[in-house]
Amino acid sequence: MTELPLILAVADSFLDPTGPAAEAQLKHLNLVMLLTFIAIIPPLLATPWILWRFRRSKPKGKYRPNWDSNPILEILMWGVPLLVVTLMGVSLWNITHRLDPYKPLGKDPLEIKVIGLDWKWIFIYPDEGIALVDELIVPEGYPVELELTTDTVMQSLRISAVVGQIYAMPAMTTKLNFMASDEGEDRGMNTQFTGEGFWKQKFDLYAVSEEKYRERMEKAKQSELQFTAENYAILAEQGTSEEAKKRLGIEGQKGAIEMVLDGTNIFERVLARYWSGKPMTPESQPGSPLYDPKKSLLPPAPEKPLMQM
Repeated sequence: MTELPLILAVADSFLDPTGPAAEAQLKHLNLVMLLTFIAIIPPLLATPWILWRFRRSKPKGKYRPNWDSNPILEILMWGVPLLVVTLMGVSLWNITHRLDPYKPLGKDPLEIKVIGLDWKWIFIYPDEGIALVDELIVPEGYPVELELTTDTVMQSLRISAVVGQIYAMPAMTTKLNFMASDEGEDRGMNTQFTGEGFWKQKFDLYAVSEEKYRERMEKAKQSELQFTAENYAILAEQGTSEEAKKRLGIEGQKGAIEMVLDGTNIFERVLARYWSGKPMTPESQPGSPLYDPKKSLLPPAPEKPLMQM
């Protein structure tokens, strides 16, 4: 029974990669481990050998009272660690720039806007005209670009088996580019502590064929629920997506919350509320214990793009 949790943990990590970014991270980890072994294995092997060879009961070492240095040992003791650190530094520099989250993985990526809340994720598909809560569905082998913000405290989105981690903060946006190589299901989460329910803030990532992707988008477009400012204010209340279903009156609905965009640019308006120059009251701030959806009005969408980190 102890093997099952281990298998499940590996399946949701970059140790079982399902995207080029996670594959590169795994290769980098293996290289770092190999270089580390070069530095630590010789001392680990030499220590018991030295203790045995120069033991007091039957010493085998020669007595050399005038010995003070050995050029070969000096080169090994200083040269090998220096070489290891240099190789690690070069490798880290290269992979950091190669896996730049802002770097597109192909032309015309699928653009998805993401809003982090307590304790749920909203994924907005502007080109498809729909939004999903706690479900991210993408075509396999196709580049994807996430543009993230939060309407509460700082959060950290991570899809371990596909791509690395990126922070999301209110009043600004960050970007994360990735690609899912194969069809399958992975798990994403918020890894930044945001309160007692942050551990529930997880979502499912589905990498599917182009045909299944289109079918999923068409299904979401049939939803009677509109992604209006009023419904967004309800979603912004603290709680999971299942708790949000009760507030939205769709408690019996299975699967993710599906909404049709109403053309009012909710993502941009969420950003704009922090650029009004006016302080937000506890009743209007999502994540606040005093938050009241009826008093949390979004401003109009800005005419110019707001800050991007």
